[in-house]
Amino acid sequence: MTDDLLSELLAPLRLEGVFHSRWTARAPWGVAGEGEDCALIHYVQAGTCTIELPGHEPVRLAAGDVAVFPHGTAHRVADAPGRATVPLESLLPVRPPGVARTVRIDGPGAETTMLCCGLHYDAAAAAPLYRALPPVLVLDRAALAGQPLLAGTLAGLAGEWDQAAPGQGLVALRAFELAFVLALRAALGSLAAGEPVLRALRHPAVGPALLAVHRRFAEPWTLERLAAEAGLSRSAFAAAFRELVGETPMRHLTARRMQEAARLLAETPLPHHAIARRVGYRSDVGFHLAFKQWYGTTPGDYRRAGEPAR
Repeated sequence: MTDDLLSELLAPLRLEGVFHSRWTARAPWGVAGEGEDCALIHYVQAGTCTIELPGHEPVRLAAGDVAVFPHGTAHRVADAPGRATVPLESLLPVRPPGVARTVRIDGPGAETTMLCCGLHYDAAAAAPLYRALPPVLVLDRAALAGQPLLAGTLAGLAGEWDQAAPGQGLVALRAFELAFVLALRAALGSLAAGEPVLRALRHPAVGPALLAVHRRFAEPWTLERLAAEAGLSRSAFAAAFRELVGETPMRHLTARRMQEAARLLAETPLPHHAIARRVGYRSDVGFHLAFKQWYGTTPGDYRRAGEPAR
């Protein structure tokens, strides 16, 4: 896996904002959160906690550990496994991006302090490989020590919590974005070799093809050309790509092109014919038909609606 490929997989997400909070909780305590339409980060500053997800073994976090939830998967956080919980909504009923909150849970037991954030992104832009990431990725304190930039960013965020300096909101957004990318990069390196997403990224043929699709999507790719880029026969490449990525190479290419087309329609005044060329279509009609088939609406209606695709 190359950092270039990771960058190309993350770039289309277009992180849009962050809600962050600092938690101080004394045992016994437990909080249950529903699934969130964003990525989540939990960083334990002091004490310990347990994360529980349906169908998974409990994960114990200690001071200096960080957990990343790429898809905002529903989970429970408590001082101990099996602890009774209260809904997150009862403690933080509203969590708009750009806002920070402090939460305190009183009790007679040991204290845990955590820094949590929700990074909102365009879910429609998530690549299939991103969607294939595990529900939670954990870096323990020892692993974090090997990532000085990530460790320093998290420590800085925790240390500046009570400061109200000018631009603090923007600084927090950018810092959490950086922490998210750094944590994801480090966690991917520690995944088990059998994880499909890691196998795809590290595959000597599929990996370069993925990088080509995500970086050079405007080129006139065919299955034969992608297979040649991968150094495999057409049939062998198509089979390996589908097994590891979960869809055909050409559908993956179309997804990337449509992601970029939707972004250009929403964020730029470029005419449709120019967008068509930028995303690899030599025919305006071909682009129009492909976009309508993909999103269920025409490029013009999409632009006029001014809403992200679902």
